[in-house]
Amino acid sequence: MKRLKLYEAGDKMIDLISDNYSMLQGLGAFGIRLGFGDKTVEEVCREQGVDCYTFVTVVNFLINGFTPKETDDKISASTLLTYLRASHNYFLDFQLPTIRRKLEESLCGGNNLAPLIIRLYDEYAHDIHLHMKYEEKTLFPYVEALLRGEQMTNYNVEIFSKHHSDTTGKFLELKNIIIKYLPHNGLANHQLTATLYDIYNNEEWLANHSNVEEVLFVPAIRLLEEKVKADDVTARLTNMIKCPDSAETVSEREKEIIVCLVQGMSNKEIANKLFISVNTVVTHRRNIVRKLQIRSLAGLTIYAIANNLIDMPQI
Repeated sequence: MKRLKLYEAGDKMIDLISDNYSMLQGLGAFGIRLGFGDKTVEEVCREQGVDCYTFVTVVNFLINGFTPKETDDKISASTLLTYLRASHNYFLDFQLPTIRRKLEESLCGGNNLAPLIIRLYDEYAHDIHLHMKYEEKTLFPYVEALLRGEQMTNYNVEIFSKHHSDTTGKFLELKNIIIKYLPHNGLANHQLTATLYDIYNNEEWLANHSNVEEVLFVPAIRLLEEKVKADDVTARLTNMIKCPDSAETVSEREKEIIVCLVQGMSNKEIANKLFISVNTVVTHRRNIVRKLQIRSLAGLTIYAIANNLIDMPQI
């Protein structure tokens, strides 16, 4: 049931779970352990090392359908990564095998459709396995690299988003076949109905999982990509200005010429001041460009200030 008021960090965690028992699995995915008493969401998250803002955002998205702005940079990509990875483990290692076992138990008794039903379920489980393992081998390591500040040129989140497909098709087919065509009675009927209920719940869980990836995780990765790219550009500029990428360092004579250029002197004026020929000045200027990869006067000015060759009043 959707709640009109959004959950907040000051709400009690027990109230959140009592209102929405489906969030119990979500607690495990965030790494939140039970036994938190009457503590608030903020207190529980702080004590258990979970980003509270991201937790509340996911809760309100799943329960109330609240969608934050794509530019919300307070959502933690690292926390979402932990949540999604744990959700994968829960679904692949526990939910899928459990439903298969229950399906086998409810179909036992000589039903000739049973092998076909199990085969269809296995096909579905295989598709889900491939889908999630792709994310674990490709998307998740990519995000981890971004979190370390590493920029990758052969992959980005748009590639993932473009190929992020719906995996619930076979689930729908499986449910319809069981409901429409599978005869059952007595205890088998109760068992199959209970298993069918689990299938419905897991289909809903999978849809929610996919929506968290698309609506929350993908925008968070985009912001992370932009930050890493901006940091990389800043680092490159700083390195270019303060630590030229060259085995050759700028000589003292070249530094003198840089100062003269920044002060607005011509080649002839520099030659007269330093008692060298104009051709020598030109040669030094070529070497400066090659070593610093800076051609503009503004760039040389920044270099001179950053390396304490000149003070602002001298410009």
